[in-house]
This record gives sequence, structure tokens and C-alpha cells, in this order.
Amino acid sequence: MKKLLNIGFSVLFSGMVFVSCEDDDYQTVQSIGKIKIDSVKIMQDTMDVYSIQSIKTYSTYSSQCEGFYGYDYIHDSSLERSVTAYKYTTDGPCTQETHVGANQINFSPRQTGTYTFKFWNGGNSWITKKIVVE
Repeated sequence: MKKLLNIGFSVLFSGMVFVSCEDDDYQTVQSIGKIKIDSVKIMQDTMDVYSIQSIKTYSTYSSQCEGFYGYDYIHDSSLERSVTAYKYTTDGPCTQETHVGANQINFSPRQTGTYTFKFWNGGNSWITKKIVVE
């Protein structure tokens, strides 16, 4: 019985040691801001209603302290969408080399028609893509 208690306390102590030795490399998000979408890849320009298609976007980040945060996906009308990408910036030490990030939106149309997507490309510039839904 005493041996079982010793093993139990050893396991408990080991668990506390591992939990208390957290990774100190955790970086705090300092800011969120727009990032231009450099290019868009749509696999099929024609699809069926209620089906699902992934639309990939690509953006260039200026350092390893930046990464994808999320999209602002706005229904401008029943068949028009505006998409803006956002990045986060952390406060930790990181390399200053650029990298391209790929992200995706899953599009599942609920009605037929020609959908127009506008992806923010910086300033007043937009990348326009169309998908026909049958």
C-alpha cells in the first residue's frame, strides 16, 4: 500500500512539474489590421446549389510575427460578396523574412445565379471573381 502511495505522489509531483514548466515562447497579439489579398484560387467557376467549394486566398506577410487572423465576409446583396483579410502582429522576437500564407473560405450557395466576389487587394483595388451556381 505504501509503495502504491509513493507511486501516486511521484506521478502527481511529475505532473505538477511539467505543468509549471510552460513554454515561455508565448507571444501576445499586439494588433490586428487589414492585409491585402494578393491572389485568389477558385477551383470551379460553375457549381451546384447547396454544394460546398473552398475558395483559397493568398497574402504576403512581412515577418514571422504576422499571420492570418480572419476574414470580413460581407453579403453586399443576394449574389455579391466582399471579402477583406485581416492579420495579427505579435510582440515577440521573430525573423523579418516575408512569407506567403494561404487561407480559405468555404462557399455554399443557397440559390442559383452568378455570384460576384470582390477580394480586397489594397487601397481601392479589388480582385473580382465570378461563380455560376446552377
